[in-house]
Amino acid sequence: MRKPEDIFAARVPRYTSYPTAPHFHAGIGADVYRTWLGECDPGLPLSLYVHIPFCDTLCWFCGCHTRVVNAYGPVAAYLDLLYREMELVTEALGARRRVSHIHWGGGSPTLLQPADIRRLSAVLHDFFAVEDGAEFAIEIDPRGFTAATAEALAEAGLTRASIGVQDYAPQVQRAINRLQDAATTAHCVRLLRANGIDRLNIDLIYGLPHQTTEGLIRTIDAVLELAPDRLAVFGYAHVPAFKKHMALIPEAALPGIAERYRQSETARARLLAAGYVAIGLDHFARPSDPMARALAAGKLSRNFQGYTTDDAQVLLGFGASAIGSLPQGYVQNLSDVPAWRAAIRGGALPIARGVALSADDRLRRDIIGALMCNLSVDLAAVSAAHHLAPPARPPALDTLAAEGAVTIDGSTIKVTERSAVRLACAAFDAYLGGAGGHSSAI
Repeated sequence: MRKPEDIFAARVPRYTSYPTAPHFHAGIGADVYRTWLGECDPGLPLSLYVHIPFCDTLCWFCGCHTRVVNAYGPVAAYLDLLYREMELVTEALGARRRVSHIHWGGGSPTLLQPADIRRLSAVLHDFFAVEDGAEFAIEIDPRGFTAATAEALAEAGLTRASIGVQDYAPQVQRAINRLQDAATTAHCVRLLRANGIDRLNIDLIYGLPHQTTEGLIRTIDAVLELAPDRLAVFGYAHVPAFKKHMALIPEAALPGIAERYRQSETARARLLAAGYVAIGLDHFARPSDPMARALAAGKLSRNFQGYTTDDAQVLLGFGASAIGSLPQGYVQNLSDVPAWRAAIRGGALPIARGVALSADDRLRRDIIGALMCNLSVDLAAVSAAHHLAPPARPPALDTLAAEGAVTIDGSTIKVTERSAVRLACAAFDAYLGGAGGHSSAI
């Protein structure tokens, strides 16, 4: 292969959906969403995503829709309208539907007061028939995490916690405005496990300012002492044109493409040596974990939260900026909290944009999904399942094959250089040209 900087400098999507979010448009609004909800098969279980767009401090690396609050009043007011949104959606569904997965993200969902954690969970159970054994996951900022919060999450039925760490190096933490030592994370883990919440994920990031491969490995070794079930090692996406606070990060301090590649590959080798299974592009799991078992069984999925065992055909998103996925297409709520609030107060579903799926979209989505999850795809088999002819083999794929990043055997494409999987997916992306906001391929 050529040098990493010659291959991975291309900016491509992370493919948590296809078409990707930059191609959503205002032609899909509240009326379309209401129709789609009414058409949903009542026999199928749903997946729910709840977005809490608040933090008490702003991490400069963050690409999420969130805002800093210094008082709890706006959070409490937001929750009241969140419950109204759930009511509007269930009215459109026309029945109390079964739910197999729940995910709370942000922002910082653990910013919620314990009483509101219990209330939000209770309201979800009022509106939906949550199945016994349903997975309930939440994203946790361990800074300020308390025993009372852990107890409330346990009472709410939490089954899995994803804990943000990023990197423990003090210089890196100062550069991203997230000060969090190893003791803080360990304390959070102890509180969760003491309350019976023992399915734990830890999230790390490479490509951060002043970050080195050696420092990243020291962070990995420290979090391995906590024995998490899963780890995610994401590549930092520096897009200050879309997230203005990222301009606070000095670009000169960011590692180049070659160093990002070294960080990613060294981290992967360290986690494989520790006994974890590589999942797709950037996740790792113990062999006994449901995600590793789903990979082995060919049932791994990918959605807006990343790799998942959630195979529900309908994902409903609640809260400002939340994205939903239905058989007909994708929808996204208004991202601006005041606009989202005004829509709900007016009795409208707060949809800003979306996209309806064509037959070609569905085919390419399955091709890209297979590559992202399994690192391989049989174009003929997938196309036959859609009753369509296989797409023409993209020239970019032949270039990757010449580089040794993929192999092509008849209609079967296999990604042999894991870090190139997004590039392989991009070769099948019919929308990609001209779309902005993507990060480098490594």
